Amino acid sequence: MSTPKTLYEKLVASHTVCELDDRGHVLLYVDRQVLNEYTSPQAFSGLREANRKLWRPNTSLAVVDHVNSTAPKRVAVEPQEGGALQVNYFAENCRDFGIELFDILDSRQGIEHVVAPEQGFILPGMVVAAGDSHTTTYGALGALGFGIGTSEIEHLLATQTLIYKKLKTMRVTIQGELALGITSKDVIMELIRKIGADGATGYAIEFCGPTVDSMSVEARMTVCNMAVEAGARGAYMAPDETVFEYLKSKPRVPKDALWEQALAQWRLLKSDPDAVFDKDVHIDASEVKPLVTWGTSPDQVVDISSRVPNPLEQANKAEQKAMQRALNYMGLAANTPMQDISISHAFIGSCTNARIEDLREVAKIVKGKKVAPGVRAMIVPGSSNVRAQADAEGLSAIFIDAGFEWRQSGCSMCLAMNDDVLSPGDRCASSTNRNFEGRQGAGVRTHLMSPAMAAAAAITGHLCDIRSWEVAK
Repeated sequence: MSTPKTLYEKLVASHTVCELDDRGHVLLYVDRQVLNEYTSPQAFSGLREANRKLWRPNTSLAVVDHVNSTAPKRVAVEPQEGGALQVNYFAENCRDFGIELFDILDSRQGIEHVVAPEQGFILPGMVVAAGDSHTTTYGALGALGFGIGTSEIEHLLATQTLIYKKLKTMRVTIQGELALGITSKDVIMELIRKIGADGATGYAIEFCGPTVDSMSVEARMTVCNMAVEAGARGAYMAPDETVFEYLKSKPRVPKDALWEQALAQWRLLKSDPDAVFDKDVHIDASEVKPLVTWGTSPDQVVDISSRVPNPLEQANKAEQKAMQRALNYMGLAANTPMQDISISHAFIGSCTNARIEDLREVAKIVKGKKVAPGVRAMIVPGSSNVRAQADAEGLSAIFIDAGFEWRQSGCSMCLAMNDDVLSPGDRCASSTNRNFEGRQGAGVRTHLMSPAMAAAAAITGHLCDIRSWEVAK
């Protein structure tokens, strides 16, 4: 009898060209790759210098998303010289190497991890690699996605393969009903708080359990997207009827008889009942509260009703030092109530939380209200399609009436590689995935939270508990 296998092990085995050694290295076939203008230039330069062609150009999709302006009025030429050079070279590379490009004026443009799923470019059972760590997002569709470096991008484009080190497996079982106002963002932040920012290093995480089963595909993407913030290089969920229904209407999925054949195969994509994982973690979703980061790492997080932690309460001296450094950078004092922290900015966007489902929740919070005086609040949709849908549903009118800037799609202030950059000392309530020092600009203080929590902070002018918000009653 064959040994029971996890879905991760099945995906890797089905894509292994050959074993390379006895330490877990394999030559892995990659089905699809998504390219952006920021992480690809050196790869293309290497291909040109070596006079190499792409092995399968039609397996690549190129999207402009990192450095483009998100100003409400979109223009073809980027206002910043550096960004313009990157975008133009990207277009040249895509043209010369025969890669499909969603450029800045394309109606399908957007953040790569939003665009690829909404186009049906990512399908269950695929292995996907891209020059962005949040490629783990695609695990929500039952694919294995992971980020790679520029030299690996070059090798992948030339050969459609990668040298890959097999990971250990972690199963995260989530049970219990989420309380009103609690989102998948809070769930994944709870996992990061529980195991730490390096707790999943060397692992691929399989998320399962009744709570996951009840999540929408968009909510599952948020979970898989931020698994990398716990150190995971892979995160996935077995595809189910929710995923199949989500994919069915997408433009690039198989149609008619091919769809039925695909479904039959996709329904087999699950871990065997007796499969053994290297590590098991359990989360009671009913106990998850609205979470907000206080420090400069995604695991420096507390629930909104608590206080900024005191480093002196930590026995470990190294941990004390790290916490104090974070407090100094964030300009916070230990034991300060989280809800007493005022903000200057609110940002709703990123590949973690800028899908239509997120924007609908934000609209419920801000409808009929106004952004607090002194707060600049921005909403950057995850794609041009999401933006158009929000316009059609009347959501954008609600945002604008409330005083939010309604901008074009792109990575924007998640990583501040364009002109969406804050100033030293600014404090931002953000729906993004990383709160590192300088992430949104030099000296900027970032608090991670769900989109609804960021929206509520924009209205009140300070961090606040969504559970006490009138729309949640």
